[in-house]
Amino acid sequence: MKTNHVEESIDTTLGDLIIAVNDAAFEFCEDKRRAYILAGFALEEILKKAYIRGSKTGRIAVEGVKEETIH
Repeated sequence: MKTNHVEESIDTTLGDLIIAVNDAAFEFCEDKRRAYILAGFALEEILKKAYIRGSKTGRIAVEGVKEETIH
């Protein structure tokens, strides 16, 4: 199945994404440590699902990431 990523594309930088996710996490959590943990989990999920433009190697690397929960 091929997805049209042009419609879903947002022109931003990694730094802007990190700031936006951190801001959202800090609005949700009062505890600083928990906010950073939440932001880290959110960024991990976003980046796992990110489409890497023009890179077959990147796409393979992302698809090859093993889902694992650390306890």
